[in-house]
Amino acid sequence: MTLNVVILAAGQGKRMHSALPKVLHRLAGQPLLAHVVAAARALKPGRICVVYGHGGEQVPVSMRADDLIFVRQSKQLGTGHALKQALPCLDIRAPTLVLYGDVPLTTIATLRRLTAGKGDHIKILTALLENPTGYGRILRDTRGKVTGIVEEKDATPVQKTVSEGNTGLILLPTKYLAGWLGRLSNRNAQREYYLTDVIGLGIADGVRVETVAPTALCEIFGVNSQRQLADLERVYQRVAVDRLLEAGVNFADPNRFDLRGSLRCGRDVRIDVNCVFEGSVRLGHGVEIGANCVIRNATIASGTRVAPFSMIDDARVGANCVIGPYARLRPATELADQVHIGNFVEVKASKVGRGSKANHLAYVGDSVVGRNVNVGAGTITCNYDGANKHKTIIEDDVFIGSDTQLVAPVTVRRGATIGAGSTITKEAPAHQLTLSRSRQISIANWRRPRKAVKGR
Repeated sequence: MTLNVVILAAGQGKRMHSALPKVLHRLAGQPLLAHVVAAARALKPGRICVVYGHGGEQVPVSMRADDLIFVRQSKQLGTGHALKQALPCLDIRAPTLVLYGDVPLTTIATLRRLTAGKGDHIKILTALLENPTGYGRILRDTRGKVTGIVEEKDATPVQKTVSEGNTGLILLPTKYLAGWLGRLSNRNAQREYYLTDVIGLGIADGVRVETVAPTALCEIFGVNSQRQLADLERVYQRVAVDRLLEAGVNFADPNRFDLRGSLRCGRDVRIDVNCVFEGSVRLGHGVEIGANCVIRNATIASGTRVAPFSMIDDARVGANCVIGPYARLRPATELADQVHIGNFVEVKASKVGRGSKANHLAYVGDSVVGRNVNVGAGTITCNYDGANKHKTIIEDDVFIGSDTQLVAPVTVRRGATIGAGSTITKEAPAHQLTLSRSRQISIANWRRPRKAVKGR
């Protein structure tokens, strides 16, 4: 079955107290709207239409994609009015699924159940709530058939006792929408055109109405304030950590973990507190991540240990490596197996060969480092001339003494040794000691300068 998806994302979100449109506030590192779009895409619809309004062009600029159609609702006159703006973009032959840009946790499984079937009738996602305050109520007759939806502000005291709430997510036969939306009235407490009034119109036209329940209540939670956003963040993270726990990942404290993307783990992975994983991250068997690490778009092979306070960004790390503490691997870094990158060492756009080490206070940038190389403390590759980046080549079995500057472009040949404190600007020959130092001198009778005494 082909499908239209319309995502209503025009609300201002006054209680957010922010100039940013509500649907662009971030949950797990992504805009609320991005989560809804991802779920919609999983259904493989023919069209995805986003109705935006508040915040001008911020929403389409931030979320622009080839498969998204953006339609502006200039005046926020209600959900029925919002859907009406999308009508010209819809395929009349396919049913239309209505989602909300501030309801980010609805699962694909629930949406598939909601959209299953021929799509020639109305299907509503509803939930039984202990406290349905704020939700429209599902009205049923004595036989249990849905007769309509009443918004809370328009509900009678008896209707407010109904515990079945309307989530807002609904599947509608598109061929009837133009007629139904054209007959909506704003004679209600909020003076808005309610999409929920379509239910009564559909019933009057003989269209069958069905309801579907979510797998978990968190799937229907929306965001209207910073507090609700924070609460939903914890819900999201708890769901993510439970899934990883079920897969065998060991957490020092599951409540102090943040996933802002996807994380795939092998067996016997251990993750300490306050770690953040962003983008796509893959950890091999037996990987250990120390406390307070940030890992983004990285692959870390089996047996590697990442010590606390390290950052790995868009890098590939081999097996049985030791990283950190306080190490930084920047984009386009590739480490082979058994590499050691120690405290306060930064590696950027470089390949480091098997068994090589840079254990202290070093910078390796735009370099190719061979096997079994020792990079001494305080060593830096001077790769930037103020306009262009240049490459440093360090071949296998090189020993670089502490406090060395390698001024690129430069090559250090196999087995070379660089004396401590050297500035290397020319090729260092293989299997030789290369050093560059000025002659050490001592000046007799030299006096250290003293501070002037005030008042003299």
